[in-house]
Amino acid sequence: MKPLVLVTSDVVQTGGYNWHGAIDTYLKAVSDVTGAQPVILPDLTSKTDFDSVLSRVDGVLVTGSKSNVFPQIYGQSPTEKHEPYDHDRDETTLPLIRNAIARGTPLLAVCRGHQELNVAYGGTLHTEIQENQGIMDHRAAVHSDQDVRYKIAHTINPVKDGLLARILGNAPVAINSLHRQAIDRLADGLSIEATADDGTIEAISVDGARAFALGVQWHPEYWAASDPVSKKIFEYFGSIMRS
Repeated sequence: MKPLVLVTSDVVQTGGYNWHGAIDTYLKAVSDVTGAQPVILPDLTSKTDFDSVLSRVDGVLVTGSKSNVFPQIYGQSPTEKHEPYDHDRDETTLPLIRNAIARGTPLLAVCRGHQELNVAYGGTLHTEIQENQGIMDHRAAVHSDQDVRYKIAHTINPVKDGLLARILGNAPVAINSLHRQAIDRLADGLSIEATADDGTIEAISVDGARAFALGVQWHPEYWAASDPVSKKIFEYFGSIMRS
């Protein structure tokens, strides 16, 4: 049987309803590259039985999103620069991350998920990082073509012999970049796995985790079927779930 991968969702209001869903690039990366079966988790906040859900799956994929973690959760005052928000996602995904890691469920966290992993363990985030001196513009190109928005944009430097380097090697690799926020203070219990040339934290892992637990700031799911760097991450995630 295929492994089951729990995929986090966003709440989107349309047509007078709240829809819980995930972008299909994440679902296809799980299905086509890891060879697993994706299952979307709705954002039902305190109604979610994490033990019941996690006992039935083999991995967790924490997706990226247009929304940002609500800043009061990590001790900052909300401003327009922090928007938009998805409170139901925050109340579901942050405890999901902690529960998955405590249980030893393999976890891959992408973009917002990478930031959520840091916040879940007590870290903080920067907003509009491109406004900080010496920081490159990590935002996506303004374009109607998604391939242009998700184009490979810059290199990152894996930490020598770290978890990410175990997957990709120690040499610099090229990635895409579509974010305004980034990790500010790294949470206790997490380690840096890669940085950009400007010092932005691009990947993190959980110290002493019982299973694979990796956060990446970029979007490997978009090119998972064709880009070797992206593909290796999802293939490794799949192999971990089968080991």
